[in-house]
Amino acid sequence: MIPQDDSQADTAADRRAHNEQYGIREGAYTAIMQGAGENYLTAFALTLQASTSQIGMLNTLPAFIGTFAQFGSVMWLRWFGHRHAVVVAGAIAQALLWLPLLFLPMVFPEYGAILVIVCAVPFVVVGHFSIPAWNSLITDLIDPDRRGVYFARRARIMSAASFIALVTGGLVLTWAQHRGVAWAGFTALFLMAAAARGMAARDLRRLDESAVPVTAHLHLRLRDCVMAGRHGDFVRFLWFSGCMHFAALLAGPYFAVYLLRDLHFTYFEYSTWAATAIVGGFLALNGWGRIGDRYGNKKLLWATGLGVPILPALYLITDQIWWLMVINCLGGVVWSGFNLGLQNTVYDLVPSEERAGAVAMSNGVNATSAFLGTMAGGWLSTVLAPEITIGWFEVHFVSNLLVIFLISALLRLVVAIMFIKPLKEVREVEPISHHELFQELPLIKPMMDVIGRRLGHQP
Repeated sequence: MIPQDDSQADTAADRRAHNEQYGIREGAYTAIMQGAGENYLTAFALTLQASTSQIGMLNTLPAFIGTFAQFGSVMWLRWFGHRHAVVVAGAIAQALLWLPLLFLPMVFPEYGAILVIVCAVPFVVVGHFSIPAWNSLITDLIDPDRRGVYFARRARIMSAASFIALVTGGLVLTWAQHRGVAWAGFTALFLMAAAARGMAARDLRRLDESAVPVTAHLHLRLRDCVMAGRHGDFVRFLWFSGCMHFAALLAGPYFAVYLLRDLHFTYFEYSTWAATAIVGGFLALNGWGRIGDRYGNKKLLWATGLGVPILPALYLITDQIWWLMVINCLGGVVWSGFNLGLQNTVYDLVPSEERAGAVAMSNGVNATSAFLGTMAGGWLSTVLAPEITIGWFEVHFVSNLLVIFLISALLRLVVAIMFIKPLKEVREVEPISHHELFQELPLIKPMMDVIGRRLGHQP
């Protein structure tokens, strides 16, 4: 290997810093789109009298169809390349697609709920077509040894931007609703989302991949993945991720329905509840990134995967808004670490040249599982009574959705117990006991540090 002189090293470092900066800026603008736009699609559909099943379709059908776009994207990258162009074009198209998504349901309100679903499909499909190219591009631009920290930092900034957009959106919609012009509130939010995505496209154009060798995007076929021994760990991971997505999405899309329809939350109360998850993720992500980089993604998935089953069960305990906000904040803490672990595990398990295909395959499995779980949850909402009766034991709920939340919790627990232990850590990481890992958890570690300093155990 030919050593680099100082000027070459400085240039490479500057280029890396440049790409990290614009990658984070793009993430912030995309988060504004999500906070002000995507997070209110369910509320928009409920305003148009969408049913529970239609809400489930809205939350999963576009992503399910988008899965096939990801496989098409991998084939495009294999044949033509142009990762950068695919990502930029996808962002521009998404910005433009906010317009029919907003105006068509308002022009034809009798078909409003159906039109929201129909218009959401191309919006999500375009975004999914860009995902393999984006993942392949950004992982080549970022130092592998800093990947966990970088993505945690990027996610924290995205959380802050999404939080501000989400709360602002709640205030705007509440103001508009009290004046009988909810349509004006949704118009303002969705136009803001379109503008933010346009700004993200501008920053994506500024990424510099000139010094990065173009990856040979091999087509990672499902048959080869299943049959080849070297992909066995990845297949086991796909089973785990897919089953957990099924169990989680059995309930996931219906929390908003439960709050807005059954508990009659205002838009501001709903946005505040949703924002607490962002706060939880914001506070925890740096800690999760540090744990994943230092102790491995298996430990990260173990720590968060056993917390995921608890979350939906907590909704059976209370319907008080402040407690529900605490529960959702805890959910933000747990899910931020779990999703970070899933993302980085895919990056670790496959070589760079197969990463785009692996990401598409992982997202495909997750989207299919999410779709099936959501459809199962929607069907259960039509057949379950709002009560649980076991012999002499009987409990009545305000909504049968709470029964679905309990079923989801039990399924998540089964998946975690069955699949987390067999997962394999492929990087060399520091060993750590479960007791020591508990002390390293986000929110726990700062408290332990404070207690230790006060007791004189630490300087």
